[in-house]
Amino acid sequence: MKLIFALEGFLWSGPLLVMLMGSHIYFTLRLRGVQRYTLRGIRLSLGTGRGAGGMSAFGALATSLAAAIGTGNIIGVATAVALGGPGAVFWCWLTGALGMATRYGETLICLRHRRCEKSGRARGGAMYVMEDVLHRRGMGAVFAWMGVAAAVGTGALIQSNAIAAVLAPKGVPLWLTGAVTMVGAGAIILGGARSIAGVCEKLVPAMSALYLAGCAMVLCRCGDTVPAALGEILRGAFLPRAAGGGFVGSTLATALRYGTARGLFTNESGMGTAPLAAAAGPGERPEDEALVSMTGVFWDTVVLCAMTGVTLVAAMLKYPALFQGAGAGTMCLRAFSCIPGGEWILTISLLTFAFSTVVGWCYYGECCVEYLLGKRGVTGYRICYLLSVFLGAFVRLEWVWSLGGILAGAMALPNILMMLLLRREITPPESPPAGHNNQLLDKTIV
Repeated sequence: MKLIFALEGFLWSGPLLVMLMGSHIYFTLRLRGVQRYTLRGIRLSLGTGRGAGGMSAFGALATSLAAAIGTGNIIGVATAVALGGPGAVFWCWLTGALGMATRYGETLICLRHRRCEKSGRARGGAMYVMEDVLHRRGMGAVFAWMGVAAAVGTGALIQSNAIAAVLAPKGVPLWLTGAVTMVGAGAIILGGARSIAGVCEKLVPAMSALYLAGCAMVLCRCGDTVPAALGEILRGAFLPRAAGGGFVGSTLATALRYGTARGLFTNESGMGTAPLAAAAGPGERPEDEALVSMTGVFWDTVVLCAMTGVTLVAAMLKYPALFQGAGAGTMCLRAFSCIPGGEWILTISLLTFAFSTVVGWCYYGECCVEYLLGKRGVTGYRICYLLSVFLGAFVRLEWVWSLGGILAGAMALPNILMMLLLRREITPPESPPAGHNNQLLDKTIV
């Protein structure tokens, strides 16, 4: 167990931070600030046409957001603030802003090299690009197996355990939590991609709106400290500060480390997960679908994580005594206790965020299993995944959180390498590569 903890700490405090942030900066420069097309991506995401994989553009986006938006957007940001100080919020936000370029690039490549069956059904993802373009089947298999393991660990075990942790203090038995979560997820998952997308299209906007409304209410209550909170976040990002006022002391290094790590882990940009959902979208013009996928990072980190951070810092400045001695797990609860019904808003948000992650990650794992074993392996995977959801409510999972971080990093390594090898194909929306049919997918009949 100690080895797992140590390995995760090493990866997310050094190599992965350098690799992912480096790719975010590189592709932002290469794509000449593709983030300026965010509003265009949001408009495109509202399209209703379904793709060969059974999802609309918004359905594909909602599925990737369902997997990305989780308890990390709440508890994870609180952890970053607790350990790295207010400045961690700025670095978390910046990783999201820059990570949009990497998300655009990885999605663009995967959509340009989707496989289409004779039936018209599309399959895509980094593993197909690794095999069909780079001719590295082994590399694709490693990525896919890491994806399956991350799905079971991050999506099933951890999120089910998080749901149980929220409900157990309210007297809900662990077996009941596990059973209800398993049955609820099963009713959605067994319906396939279209069922998953249909639920995510409704669940993701509703749960995000509820949580953002709660944050807005807290900010209204703490209105006089919001400007000071923004100042603390900016100063803390670049200047060391002493402990006091409800904050721990922090340095530039700690703020940078914890804020960046939380942002990278939360938005999943560069890990190759979001393109798995995007491949099931319309995909008539890969650049447009890549812009839609890019907006997922915007909503997840630039909006949700930033809102959490500003809300926490403003509440801590308004009610410093309330936060004395508070750990990361209770900081958000104390912030939301400032408003009527705040505890219930936070509870419902945590439950829906965790449940959406269960559903979204199941689809990612299913795509990886289909690549490795074909359609025959999907049913067995779904059964194992749902059993893991049930078991996750009972098990102590401190080590699984760390293992999930390692597996996520293991997915990022081959994915970023693939992007760098094919960097010439990653072009801005208005500049397709010479000789490339920008309107059609590369249809490999399988």
